[in-house]
Amino acid sequence: MAIELPALPFDKNALEPHISAETLTFHYEKHHATYVLKLNALIEGTDLANSSLEEIIKNSKGPRFNNAAQVWNHTFYWNCLAPNAGGAPTGAIATAIEKSFGSFDEFKAAWNDKAVNNFGSSWTWLVKKSDGTLDIVNTSNAETPLTDETVTTLLTVDLWEHAYYIDYRNVRPNYLNGFWALVNWDFVNQNFA
Repeated sequence: MAIELPALPFDKNALEPHISAETLTFHYEKHHATYVLKLNALIEGTDLANSSLEEIIKNSKGPRFNNAAQVWNHTFYWNCLAPNAGGAPTGAIATAIEKSFGSFDEFKAAWNDKAVNNFGSSWTWLVKKSDGTLDIVNTSNAETPLTDETVTTLLTVDLWEHAYYIDYRNVRPNYLNGFWALVNWDFVNQNFA
């Protein structure tokens, strides 16, 4: 059973002007698709050939882990974005953010600080801890909170340069402004539930 490249949940131009169709062409069709191709080559003929993506991630190291985690991270990231989205959260996640951070503005400031200062090729994540509180965590390279059984992954932003260089060059804070205009709070609420 080969791992397949999932379809984007929106058209390639749907996130403009915040994320261009050109960025999505490179990010999705080149980077994400390459992780899928490499992963399939790495699992072919192994005991993980018929495993789910999550099982591969939890039972791999090195290149196999890196490619599997990047497939999962990118798929999760695409679902964190939506056209005509963004703004302040609603529902249960809004309440949880206020409880854990004081306000949405305080959460956003903490998130931006962590993301801007997350060195190199990396990800910033919102997770729900086992006690129900929220936390912002940074990971490097292909690392993912999926490997931590004590948290539930709620939201992520991709901080690898291929996620934003075409549209924002090296100005990560400007990319984050665009990100906030696209956050799919419905998806975040589904994960929180």
